[in-house]
Amino acid sequence: MAATAPVPVHVPAPLKLRTRGNSTAENSRRRMGLRSAIGAVIALVFLTPYLIMLVGSLKTRSEILAVPPAYFPQDGLQFGNYASMWDTPETPLTFNLMSTVIIAVCSTILVLLVATPAAYYTARFRFPGRMAFLFLVIITQMLQPAVLTAGLFRQMLWLDLNDTWLAMILINAAFNLCFALWIMHSFFAAIPKEIDEAAQIDGAGRLRVLFTVNLPLVWPGIVTAVIFTFVSAWNEFAASLVIMSTAENQPLSVALTKFIGQYSTSWQYVFGVSIVAIVPVIILFAVIEKRLIGGLTAGAVK
Repeated sequence: MAATAPVPVHVPAPLKLRTRGNSTAENSRRRMGLRSAIGAVIALVFLTPYLIMLVGSLKTRSEILAVPPAYFPQDGLQFGNYASMWDTPETPLTFNLMSTVIIAVCSTILVLLVATPAAYYTARFRFPGRMAFLFLVIITQMLQPAVLTAGLFRQMLWLDLNDTWLAMILINAAFNLCFALWIMHSFFAAIPKEIDEAAQIDGAGRLRVLFTVNLPLVWPGIVTAVIFTFVSAWNEFAASLVIMSTAENQPLSVALTKFIGQYSTSWQYVFGVSIVAIVPVIILFAVIEKRLIGGLTAGAVK
């Protein structure tokens, strides 16, 4: 009897099961990619005005006013705009930039020197009229230099401070002090009092507790106050326009208007000065970002 040939048996390939872990990881990557795409679009929207200013500062005036407008320089990049705008006789930009830096830096330092102990005291001690004082601090935020320019001008004349850096330092510090105090008060109030008590048991005085224990813990609040005060003082316009009459003493925000005439405007210089005015603020954010991140974990708890 002839032997029959064996029948081949087909063995199916093992199925690749899609585990729940793989599905979760894939969904996470998709969400991350979607968030990145949305973030890139939002960043592009916010950066577009600055890109337009940068490109405009490298064009000629005729290219900026051309109809239809040219999105990119047609006659080459005009880097000479940045050199020639500093040589404008009626606009001493070197002195204007120095004036802006001095006013903004000194105003920020003055605000920190006053707001830090005041915020610590209001957060740690209960005294009569405390809530009324804090409420008054918030109310003063409704007053801006633009609506008080006439009164500020007369006051600076009475103090013989008109057309001086000190006048603008005091004005900017006064109008930013309330916000800095309120922000730093919230951070001090969030620190448990037991930390202060532990430091005092170890022999630390009140000032040492403030500077060595509390300040490292409120770095995010200090950074917020510094950024808000510096940017506000750097961009201040209304009070500077009225009080600072000498061209060399005026900040960049006022000097910028000198390029805008009644019959013509040097837009290439307007864009160039705007770019120069933005750079120090960007540097401040780049320098202070590390402090902001480090302040979230700084300090010591016994």
